[in-house]
Amino acid sequence: MNKALKTIICLLLLGVIAFLAYANVKSIMEPVNFEKARAHREKVAIQRLKDIRDLEVAYKSSTGKFTASMDTLAMFYNDGKMDVVMQVGSADDSVAVANTERLKKTVRGITPQQMYERYLNGENLVFSIKNTVPVKDTLFHSRTDFNLDSLRYIPFSGKEEVEMDAVVRQVSGVDVPLFEAKMPYKKLLKGLDNQLRINLDADRRAQNRYEGLQVGSVTAPNNNAGNWE
Repeated sequence: MNKALKTIICLLLLGVIAFLAYANVKSIMEPVNFEKARAHREKVAIQRLKDIRDLEVAYKSSTGKFTASMDTLAMFYNDGKMDVVMQVGSADDSVAVANTERLKKTVRGITPQQMYERYLNGENLVFSIKNTVPVKDTLFHSRTDFNLDSLRYIPFSGKEEVEMDAVVRQVSGVDVPLFEAKMPYKKLLKGLDNQLRINLDADRRAQNRYEGLQVGSVTAPNNNAGNWE
């Protein structure tokens, strides 16, 4: 075997070794990178589902029901109003409680606003005041990262919309409003390794869990909990 042929064979062997080493590292890192990207996407998605839940709960407190429409939630946020209860004084203060009961008996029909004036003048009282305020001035008003326009979309999905539903079901003979908002992994993890995503879905199904992120449920009342909680 001449020297030139030996050199070519050595180079080919080095190339094969380098390729096998790269393939080995790639097979190890792919699941690691997938889990890292999944964790990042889930963090963004969970915050979005929490915001949807906050809006749904506020909407229900105002209307008595949930909604499956993001347009309705957006309208409620922009133009709606909600009741906010402000607690004045401490219910654990027995003196304040006694003073308040005595005042209610002495001044029949006294309003919370009148009690508040007395409170400001130094009387030790405990009561609550209900105010009606615009939703926009109450929910998310201090959040710089809140974006109403993006709330309807599953992040990283190319503007696939959140899957939503709202119903009223009888639970123990009582009508109970329920809602759910879902982000399936098939859409949330779009663009990541598809086989690893398929494996994740299969693992979720084997555990009888939803293949994605979900808040609330229209089939099993869960106090509007998220499946990550």
